[in-house]
Amino acid sequence: MPQKRKKISLRWQALTSTISTTFVLVLMGLVILCAFTASRLSESVRQSLTVTVMFNDDATNQNAIDYKKKIMKQAWVKEIIFISREQALAEQAEAMGTDPTEFLGENPFTPSLELHLAADYACTDSLLWISKELKKNKLITDVIYQKDLIDNLNRNLHKATYLLLGLAILLLLVTLVLINNTVRLSVYSRRFTIHTMRLVGASWGFIRRPFMIRSMWIGLAAGLLADALLFLGVRTLWNYDPSTEAYITTGDVGITLLAVLCSGLLLTLVCTFISVGHFLNMREGQMYR
Repeated sequence: MPQKRKKISLRWQALTSTISTTFVLVLMGLVILCAFTASRLSESVRQSLTVTVMFNDDATNQNAIDYKKKIMKQAWVKEIIFISREQALAEQAEAMGTDPTEFLGENPFTPSLELHLAADYACTDSLLWISKELKKNKLITDVIYQKDLIDNLNRNLHKATYLLLGLAILLLLVTLVLINNTVRLSVYSRRFTIHTMRLVGASWGFIRRPFMIRSMWIGLAAGLLADALLFLGVRTLWNYDPSTEAYITTGDVGITLLAVLCSGLLLTLVCTFISVGHFLNMREGQMYR
């Protein structure tokens, strides 16, 4: 009967350890997904900034198209939208409610390009030299961008990045402490078994082996359960709002699931190794405290 109770107790401990470790790993996975999402949101916002390249009166639509093709090869270009003289006139006429050519006698607008830069170049320093490069073309009269908006955006994005990084480090530390405590409590309940095995001359490696194997299975089970919960949550989010796939990609989810699974195995094994070592070094009198 006592043997049966002992087996039930060990199974219950394994179950509770698996469940608690699973929830901690889910927390870790959410932090990783939030980091990926924040990075992609930042990149998307930077790429949405518009730099307008204005041509002079002598420039034709073909001149603007040719120049567009030329700079499309540059690393700092994400996308270029060509706006012809006719399109600019139509847009302004719609905005004003009247056609400017009726009182001016000609189309006063020139062709232009709207540049969306690669995220790494959407900062004031990069825009200064990009603007100088663009103005080397004699047909270009001005390069327009909102400097104050870009400065404020980059400042706020940097603050958000540091805040998220600090939160991620804090949560990862909490994760490590929680998993360590879970494993430690599990090993603590069998401290007398460890002491008895040590007294009969068993090597430390021999004593550690069953604990390490047990922890490996707990870590694997917890990692797979956490991955299943995270994947289910992401799939639900994608079904509810398909646009979120642009910020939480399949690749990001794959990396997160792999990281969670590996973390589950690694952390439980490391914590078990340390905890068993602690009780192996413990004197008999300390076990009753």
